[in-house]
Amino acid sequence: MKTHVKKGDEVEIIAGNHKGKRGTVLSVNAAKGQVVVEGGRKVKKATRRSEKNPDGGLIESDGPVHISNVKKLG
Repeated sequence: MKTHVKKGDEVEIIAGNHKGKRGTVLSVNAAKGQVVVEGGRKVKKATRRSEKNPDGGLIESDGPVHISNVKKLG
């Protein structure tokens, strides 16, 4: 599937709950039709304790947005 954005592009979210947010594309999943925008959609994920994360708890990261909901800037 051909996409109109690629990693590193500056985009704006044009639909959904996160409408109006801008950021750079961190990754593109063409098969699922999703892009991850830096600062676009924050999701919290509960994690167990591990060697890498000894405290566990909630980790906040960027979640995917459907590719049709982003517009390339410039």
